[in-house]
Amino acid sequence: MTIFIKPLVILSVCAGLSACGSGGESKAPNSATTVTTQSAPADTTAPVIEIAGGVTSITINQGDSFSYPVATATDDVDGIISVSVSGLVGSDVGNYTLTYSARDNAGNAVSRDVVVTVIEVATTQTNPTVPPVTAAPSELGIELDDWYLSIPSDLDGNGKSDSIKETELVAGYSHPEYFYTSADGGIVMRSPSRGFKTSTNTSYVRVELREMLRRGNTNIGSTQGVNANNWVFGHAPTSAQANAGGINGELNVTLAVNEVTTNGENYQIGRVIIGQIHANDDEPIRLYYRKLPNNSKGAIYFAHEPRTGSEVYVEMIGSRDNTTSNPADGIALNEKFSYTINASDALLTVTIAREGKDDVVATYNMTGSQYEDPDQYMYFKVGVYHLNNTSDPSSDTGQFAQATFYEIRNSHDGYVFSE
Repeated sequence: MTIFIKPLVILSVCAGLSACGSGGESKAPNSATTVTTQSAPADTTAPVIEIAGGVTSITINQGDSFSYPVATATDDVDGIISVSVSGLVGSDVGNYTLTYSARDNAGNAVSRDVVVTVIEVATTQTNPTVPPVTAAPSELGIELDDWYLSIPSDLDGNGKSDSIKETELVAGYSHPEYFYTSADGGIVMRSPSRGFKTSTNTSYVRVELREMLRRGNTNIGSTQGVNANNWVFGHAPTSAQANAGGINGELNVTLAVNEVTTNGENYQIGRVIIGQIHANDDEPIRLYYRKLPNNSKGAIYFAHEPRTGSEVYVEMIGSRDNTTSNPADGIALNEKFSYTINASDALLTVTIAREGKDDVVATYNMTGSQYEDPDQYMYFKVGVYHLNNTSDPSSDTGQFAQATFYEIRNSHDGYVFSE
């Protein structure tokens, strides 16, 4: 227990004493002395409330049990103080607000809200090939052995986003807000606009898988570098190819984008990266989905970032422009589609496939981009890299971006676990 001792005001008065003698003579009274210590400054600082995990919003399935997040409050004068919570989470589908409040002895008050979203789940299993919604993400037919996950929380207190290793993902990891099973048997990845980031070099948060060819084998050593955890392009030197975990690569993904932002800076609204090839410091390819608020359908385009020089953008479906009209052949929210990123030596090929429609294919020749240099290593990334950090400034998290993934397959020449 911490005990705070406040200064006290002490008033000391020596009163004069009067004595009467036979001659009627009296002595002069003693002078009074006052000693006063300075008063402590007024306490005007409100307490601080910390909610476990730093959560500001939680999503649960209808019918699931719910436990209120634990919260603590500390005050710079009173120390640890009590926290009260108001609000209820109902059984109906919808949003419910829990308000955590605390007040110190000086009357300074603070409150924080947690929004709990109850979502509807399927009550019957009509398709025996679709896993039940109680299945963990690792039980949906998507092999997670060679991926790790980044989520925008900071449970270990290192100031960066948390990383969920391959072995933990395979063991059934899920997160009720960022990474969980959808009602139709996919993996939901959901990212706020703001939160903890993977490093100080990035401006945006993400819920994203990073390819890990080591598959949990930490004896390989560093996750970075030209080693068995990463791959290289086929036009890299033979020495680099011999040291890498694979050569060239192909990523096949089926997904539906469920939610994008509708406000914020004009150039950030509605955009999200759904797949990429990442190198040491740059990205040979970033694949974007973008839907503007007044459009019913979204666009698909990709960027190539050479190691020196300016980025190049290739539009595949619709336009990436900030004021583009509705793309006639665009992709709506919740519409399933597939993409393939194929990297063969210096040639990148991207294919967008949709049921009942012709494939859309684009290629880009990377000759001169310097990714064949002997120190350059590659890895795929899949998920929701949320490129809007300005949405809904009145909220801690901002608006969310969300996608549901139904297939993720990665392959490389020389990689025995290729799918």
